[in-house]
Amino acid sequence: MLEVGAGLGSLTVALAETGAEVLAVEFDRALVPALEEAIASFANVRVEVADALRLDVRSLLAGGEWSMVSNLPYNVAVPLLVRMLDGVPQIRSYLVMVQREVGERLASAPGGPAYGAVSARVAYLADAEVLRRVPPTVFWPEPKVDSVLLRLTPRTPPVDCDRAALFRVIEEGFGQRRKTMGNALRRLGLDARGAARVLEECGLRPDARAEQLGLPEFARLAGALLHEGVLEEAGR
Repeated sequence: MLEVGAGLGSLTVALAETGAEVLAVEFDRALVPALEEAIASFANVRVEVADALRLDVRSLLAGGEWSMVSNLPYNVAVPLLVRMLDGVPQIRSYLVMVQREVGERLASAPGGPAYGAVSARVAYLADAEVLRRVPPTVFWPEPKVDSVLLRLTPRTPPVDCDRAALFRVIEEGFGQRRKTMGNALRRLGLDARGAARVLEECGLRPDARAEQLGLPEFARLAGALLHEGVLEEAGR
């Protein structure tokens, strides 16, 4: 099991007691002595003092399947999870505590109030589900926001599309929120007539917005832009 943000070791001890091999990552050196004291009796725990956003986690994990179980620092949750999903194939399941707003954004579906570029990107990499809400009162010190328990399950991408082109269309679509995809296609290089034609060919309304589109729709647009020569295929 991988734990990021091990802190004083309360979760680390619980994970170690299962008998699993545990890699506990902690960035704050001031907390490390207490963490090492907490897990001193467990031979199945390794402590890595490092910034998880810069750490080569893939090379640190032994062969076989791993799980990530963490109470993640709020300020790194999104970039860290996307990085792990994208580059650490050994991790086959994630169970993480994150800020409620972050968790709902990561798991949001098209049309939802929290749906955005990161929602679509995570949907390409994994199934995401908010399991439960966690109130501030269970923490000490008590934060000012609610948290949620989030499950992520990596899987094969659900659309067959050049990845770089797909992500470019997604990012551009959400680049100016509440603007139409026609505007996004024009920013990507089409003229107004070409943008209208591509939307029609992809079965989308002229006033379609990114917030309404799922991966299949974004993939159709990316494929059309590759066909038009507006985007270049960079490989999957």
